[in-house]
Amino acid sequence: MSRRLLGVFILVVMFFGFGTNAFAGKADGEDFIKWMDFDVPLEVLKQAYDYDVESQNSDVPLDFVQLLSYAAAKNWGNFKGRGPSAAMDDVVKRIRGGETMHEIAQDMELYQFYLTAYQVVLGGFVGEYEVEVADENDPENIIWERRYGLRAFSPMAKGYSFSHSDDFGNPRSYGYRRPHLGHDLFGSVGAPIIAVEGGVVEATGWNQYGGWRIGIRTLDGKRYYYYAHLRKDKPYVEGLEVGQRVNAGDVIGYLGQTGYSRRENVNNIREPHLHFGMQIIFDESQKDGRNQIWIDAYSIVRFLNKNRMEVFRDENGEYHRTIKINNMPME
Repeated sequence: MSRRLLGVFILVVMFFGFGTNAFAGKADGEDFIKWMDFDVPLEVLKQAYDYDVESQNSDVPLDFVQLLSYAAAKNWGNFKGRGPSAAMDDVVKRIRGGETMHEIAQDMELYQFYLTAYQVVLGGFVGEYEVEVADENDPENIIWERRYGLRAFSPMAKGYSFSHSDDFGNPRSYGYRRPHLGHDLFGSVGAPIIAVEGGVVEATGWNQYGGWRIGIRTLDGKRYYYYAHLRKDKPYVEGLEVGQRVNAGDVIGYLGQTGYSRRENVNNIREPHLHFGMQIIFDESQKDGRNQIWIDAYSIVRFLNKNRMEVFRDENGEYHRTIKINNMPME
């Protein structure tokens, strides 16, 4: 058995209780996932997204997360080759032919695992939202226009170039040897950083590893976004503080190179970049305790690159979003 198939088999065992447990930790009497990978490639994310969006005005609307979950389950989590894409094409044909996803996947044990996992990772990304636009009949009148599509944003503002590669898990040595549990986006100092999703600011201030950083928890409590190595002297947008609610697309801070120092406000990072971390939380005990789950966000960042918030600079040098979006339905 290959290492991937062995790993998936272990997940099945843990998820469905056939043996010892990654899905077995109990809190308040409830089971929860204690470990998972996220390795869905960009091409498969786009395929599921296109099917979902294009189907919304049809008699048979499709679901982004369900399609991804089926493709993963059908191929035992293996996203290499044409397998997942072909599986998704096939299930779409069957659904359009009159079957339901429940009927198709009811005997696929892995489907429920991936559906549970991917719903937590991506559940708020795609759906309805509202955009503030000028009324066609009265341009001076501003109205809310309902739309459907991608509701989460790239962490980098539109118009600011950056480079990145899949660096999740690479070794780090400052302080102690450990894997890199995030994704680095290299750019210019001062580039505006954007809130990927709406939520509540849970952390700001100095951390010797991350420098000036921001932690934002989504309103459903399932995702925690960590933005680190922010700019020296002015890391945050004016007024940002713990407990504040932010919206998807808001400017929250500025790219820098702080960190790797016990002294505050020190540039000890060699190259300016944003450390972007994405923690998945199935149970509250995982947030700051054991069994923390940080996922590889490389393909997610590439996927979100299609939705970058345009910003403007005011007379005080502060940056703001240019488009108002109501993401309340998402949350």
